Amino acid sequence: MSAMHIGIVAINGCFSSGLTALLDILSVAEGSRADIDPSIPAITVDVLGRYRRVTTSAGLTIPTSGSLADLASVDVVVVAGLGTLNGADTVSALASSECSAVVRQLCDLGHRRSTVSAACTGVFALAEAGMLEQLRATTSWWAGPAFKRRYPGVTLDLDAMVVADEGTITAGAAFSHIDLALTLVSRTSSLLAEHVARLLVIDHRPAQSAYVVVEHLRHDDSLVRGFEQHARAHLHQPFDIGTVATTIGTSRRTLERRTNASLGMSPLALVQRLRVERATHLLRTTDQSIEQIAPHVGYANGSTLATLLRRLR
Repeated sequence: MSAMHIGIVAINGCFSSGLTALLDILSVAEGSRADIDPSIPAITVDVLGRYRRVTTSAGLTIPTSGSLADLASVDVVVVAGLGTLNGADTVSALASSECSAVVRQLCDLGHRRSTVSAACTGVFALAEAGMLEQLRATTSWWAGPAFKRRYPGVTLDLDAMVVADEGTITAGAAFSHIDLALTLVSRTSSLLAEHVARLLVIDHRPAQSAYVVVEHLRHDDSLVRGFEQHARAHLHQPFDIGTVATTIGTSRRTLERRTNASLGMSPLALVQRLRVERATHLLRTTDQSIEQIAPHVGYANGSTLATLLRRLR
C-alpha cells in the first residue's frame, strides 16, 4: 500500500476541536509510524479550503495548504464539522457561498476518488453532493431529523459512531472526529491505530446511543408528538405497535413511516430510548435498584432493562 494523502476540507466557522483533533491524531500517527513499523505507509495531510486561511468557531486561525481544486488529487477527502449546533442552522450553512463551493467541488470529484469522509455536520456536505444516496451513514444525533427530511435516500444510523459504506466513511457528533481519524489511521495499520489510541488515552466508543436525548430530537409531526406523549404516559406497559397505532388513530405502517421520517428511528427504538431516559433518571435520583425500576419502564425483570441500558447508554 502506498502513502495515504488526506485532504481535510475546512470552512470558516468550523468546529475548532473537530479540525484540530483530526490534525493532531493524524500527526501523532505519522510521528509514531516508523517506531511501530517502518513499512507502514506514510500519512500526509493537507488542510484545503476556499481561502488561504480558515478561522474556526472559537477564533483559531489555521492556514490552508491547498485549494478545493486539490481534492481531486488526494486519496481521502475529509469534510470537517461545519460548526453549527442545530439542524436548521446546518441546512442554512449549506447555502453559504463557501459551503456551496465545497459541495460543487465534491460533485466534480465523481469517480476520481477512493474515499470520501466527514464527521458531525460535515456529513451534510457529502449528502448535499449526492455522495451518500442509497448508502448508510451517520451524523450528529441531534441533526438526525433535519438530515432525514433533506436526504430521504440516505439510510441514517444515529446509533453508530462511525459508518463505512462503499467508499464513504461518516462519523457522529463533534468529538467523533476523533473516531473518524482513528478509523482512517486503521486503514493503513490497525496496530498503529491502537498505539495512537493508547498514547492519547482514547477510549473505544462504538456508538453514540448513550448521548441521545430524546427530548432534544425536535420534530414537528403532530402524529409523532402524539405517539411520543402516549408512549411516555404508558412506559410501564408492554409495547405493541399495532395496539398503540390504533389507540392514537393511525395504522402501524403510517406510524412507522412517519416516526422514521421525523426522528430517524423506529417506534420501538423511540420507546426504548424513552425507557432508558426514564430508568436513568430514576437510577440517578432515587435509591431504587434496577430490579425495582424495571416494572416502571415496562420490563418484568431487571436483567432485560440492564441489557438495554448497556446497549443504549
